[in-house]
Amino acid sequence: MIRYYWNKLFHPRVLLFILLCVSLLTMPITSSAKKALRASKHKAVYNLKRKDAIVDIVKKIKKSVKFGKVKEAEAMLSTAFKSIDKACKTNLIHKNTAARKKSRLAKMLAKASAAK
Repeated sequence: MIRYYWNKLFHPRVLLFILLCVSLLTMPITSSAKKALRASKHKAVYNLKRKDAIVDIVKKIKKSVKFGKVKEAEAMLSTAFKSIDKACKTNLIHKNTAARKKSRLAKMLAKASAAK
């Protein structure tokens, strides 16, 4: 039960909301700090979209493989690689993490297609 609420508390959208609330409580004084705050809010939203895109496409691929739709999963694989590479390029995720994610997806699809 505690684990369920722990995961809900640290969901990226909840953390973003907390970040925005805290930023409103601690208002910057100087104009450069104000600009930095605006930029960091924009980047936080952008980064969250990138991470959500990765999570969504990986979930779709895993679901397709689970239900035996290997052809659909293979079609989505290039989209997954694209979103992972974009996140890696902008230093949202580490290059080794990107390589590991791509490797595991490819391995999972190879195993599923060999089983058919």
